[in-house]
Amino acid sequence: MLKVLIADDHPVVRQGVKQILSEGFRLHQFGEAENAKEVFENISRKKWDILILDVNLPDINGLEILRQIKKVQPDLPVLVFTIIDEDQIAVRVLKAGASGFISKGSLPDELLTAVRKIHTGGRYVSPHLAEKLVFNIYTGDEKPVHHRLSNREYQVICLIASGKSVKLIAEELYLSVQTIRTYRTRILEKMNMKTDAELIHYAIQNHIIYTPSV
Repeated sequence: MLKVLIADDHPVVRQGVKQILSEGFRLHQFGEAENAKEVFENISRKKWDILILDVNLPDINGLEILRQIKKVQPDLPVLVFTIIDEDQIAVRVLKAGASGFISKGSLPDELLTAVRKIHTGGRYVSPHLAEKLVFNIYTGDEKPVHHRLSNREYQVICLIASGKSVKLIAEELYLSVQTIRTYRTRILEKMNMKTDAELIHYAIQNHIIYTPSV
């Protein structure tokens, strides 16, 4: 029996994923979580075969939830399922321990393919992303400046760009205010910028932050 935990803060998305997987797997069992707190409660109570995770959960930001999950359940395969552009975050989540990445704009068959591959011990990225990664390796394409940032610095720029204060960012990442200020300084230096306004403008132009349509 395939045991799948689906973590997304939108009930309609969770229901849609369950329906797709129900049609592809005869024997299945589902769990649901709408925030990071419920994810950790679920994985502490039960062993799951795969976690389908939206990295835009409301209580913990982006890569941080994946980092924490892999810390407490390092063997749990995680398929990141998100609306964020794969060019912006796919490589980072894979490096952080995810077993696969799939966009919410994908067709149902691709979700089934990804789950099957990960369930059998493999990893999954879309054919488009795989081709792009190989192309970049062989051509040495110049990457956008934010690719120079570490995962933690990337988290901080996302939070700055979303309009959060240094104090709120520190609380969300469980770090000191001074540490966040240090990260902010490093980010500005690496990106050759001077103000938060420049960071926010860059983030919007490069689709780093996810802005809901409603």
